[in-house]
Amino acid sequence: MIDQLWMILLGFAAGVLGSMIGVGGGIIVVPVLTFLGFPPTVAASNSLFAALSNSIASTISYSRQKRIEFSLGLKLGLLTIPGTIIGALLSTDESPEIFKFLFGFVLIASAAYIFLRKKIEDKEKTLSKQMIVFAVGASFFAGIISSFFGIGGGIIFVPLMVVGMGMAMKRAAPTSQLILLFASLSGVIIHSLLGHTDFLQAGFLAIGAFIGGLVGARLSLDIKERYLQILISVVIIIAAGKLFFDSIMGDSNFFAIFNLK
Repeated sequence: MIDQLWMILLGFAAGVLGSMIGVGGGIIVVPVLTFLGFPPTVAASNSLFAALSNSIASTISYSRQKRIEFSLGLKLGLLTIPGTIIGALLSTDESPEIFKFLFGFVLIASAAYIFLRKKIEDKEKTLSKQMIVFAVGASFFAGIISSFFGIGGGIIFVPLMVVGMGMAMKRAAPTSQLILLFASLSGVIIHSLLGHTDFLQAGFLAIGAFIGGLVGARLSLDIKERYLQILISVVIIIAAGKLFFDSIMGDSNFFAIFNLK
């Protein structure tokens, strides 16, 4: 048990980031666990425990700050649940190499979002029927991504609420945490039923993520994010490159799977 305590620190770091930016801490937890040789299903399911703990802490803090759009968050959160079930089921038989390759693209998308986050301007928009339909589809897709990779769907929901719905960033990121609560909870349940989770490791990650969520929500009020965004984006892109390299070099059948040879 003692040699697993470092996961509390990992969960804390992921929790601070996830709470401040609204993407979920899985973009930190999953690459670390993957580099250490954890199977994809274990990395994803353990990460979801941290995401759930982080979203609970963040939602509590942000609700006290009155920065959450509860009506929208509840609706989008419930819409993620069918997707999370499918994502967990799809992850069951995924090979480590394909998981790493696909997750590399997720990290690149996350880095782009984090780096460009402040440039996404909130504008007044009318919530059209087309946008409502798109939001339903995006929520379902975000649920799949959340449960399959163990990252939460913040990289989808925050741009959707800001660009598509005209919500201010300071309300979109907190509302995203409420949505991630539903996505991560349903993902945790399905992954646990499928036997993917190491509960001791997941518990340590959850402890760190809960504390990190409280700290991150507080820091989000007055911290200057620009240098942090650049640093995190660079680290994530390096991690993505490492995942791509490992996925290609780690399995002789990789090219065959993609019909590249």
